[in-house]
Amino acid sequence: MGNDITLKANDGHALGAYRAGPGGESRGGIVVLQEIFGVNAHIRDVCDGFAADGYSVIAPALYDRSSKRDCQLGYTPEDVELGRKLREEFSWEDTILDVGAAVVTLKDAGLKVAAVGYCWGGTISYLAATRLPIDVAVVYYGGQIMPYVDERENCPLLMHYGRQDAGIPLSDVERIAGAHPNAAVHLYDAGHGFNCDRRDSYDAEAARLARTRTMEFFAAHLG
Repeated sequence: MGNDITLKANDGHALGAYRAGPGGESRGGIVVLQEIFGVNAHIRDVCDGFAADGYSVIAPALYDRSSKRDCQLGYTPEDVELGRKLREEFSWEDTILDVGAAVVTLKDAGLKVAAVGYCWGGTISYLAATRLPIDVAVVYYGGQIMPYVDERENCPLLMHYGRQDAGIPLSDVERIAGAHPNAAVHLYDAGHGFNCDRRDSYDAEAARLARTRTMEFFAAHLG
């Protein structure tokens, strides 16, 4: 359904991206923000799913600032280790520049724009809500928010977390919710990565409910 494109950030960096769109008029724009596994088959499927629901979607290849451009990893322990190393090769500020390039592309098409991110991308979606001119943001189990928890969001914010997530203490989720009283924060009886049907931690019911809430959120704030 989609195709590969090139974006250019404000600092001149060129990065790849996957873009998918509806067959007809778009209801709005969505920037999909990857896990540590790159813009792989799962993230492309997520983009295609949003496009099928009527949205114009871009997933920027955030690892194109690293030593491994066009990075598409699987879910083995070796892939996890490599993904964690790659994300340390550039800064959060660099990443926001790249997300901003996707936002501008969709805004230039006359669309309201959402960000939605998963795991590492969940934290990036949160930072997009505090640092970029977007209209709505959704966070799936963003685990690195705590250093930035006092930043103020500039748009409606929806967050999904798993009660059995071994990497994100419930005390952190409570702190995040308390620091952002206007955000909608939901807990699920699931672990980390529950939305990804390629991972052992996939939970079909939690994924279904979280997506339903996400789509209702997009409908309310994008159209």
